[in-house]
Amino acid sequence: MTSSNSVPRPRGWIVWSLRVTATGHLAGVLVQAALAGLFVTGDVDLLAWHRDNAGYTHALLYLQLVAAVLLWRPGRGPGWPALAGVGLVVLETAQVGLGQARIIAGHFPLGVAIFGLSAVFTAWTWRAFRRPAPVGDGGASDVGVESAGAESAWAGSTGAGGVAGGRGDAGGGA
Repeated sequence: MTSSNSVPRPRGWIVWSLRVTATGHLAGVLVQAALAGLFVTGDVDLLAWHRDNAGYTHALLYLQLVAAVLLWRPGRGPGWPALAGVGLVVLETAQVGLGQARIIAGHFPLGVAIFGLSAVFTAWTWRAFRRPAPVGDGGASDVGVESAGAESAWAGSTGAGGVAGGRGDAGGGA
């Protein structure tokens, strides 16, 4: 039985598609930083790798955006991840333009900001969609199989109201 203020849990495949694409995107952004660092130390061949990895990373971001929209619309989850995805697309598009124009004074700090935002977003995908622990168990497990009557562990983390953390505690979601 669900409580009166609980939100339906998104399907596991939607959650996992968002997790996988967000984690892949974050890994691509981290590789971008490593390649840039190696390039500026004098290995000029890595500039082509940096450019190619940017294309793969940007493509993963579009897949992440699709997964976030699926979470929002058919998944009945929060809409802000889709908006965050659009924001990251805008930032990364600007990042590509700055890099191609060799405007390093803007390219480096924007890359750091993209890494930070991607890291926070990815961490959220792994923390927000855990099932509440069974009574008597101190841990929480990942979404994997649809649970017909489980109370939502992420309802409070959406910023749309509800009980903090979705578990009835006043201390937040951790």
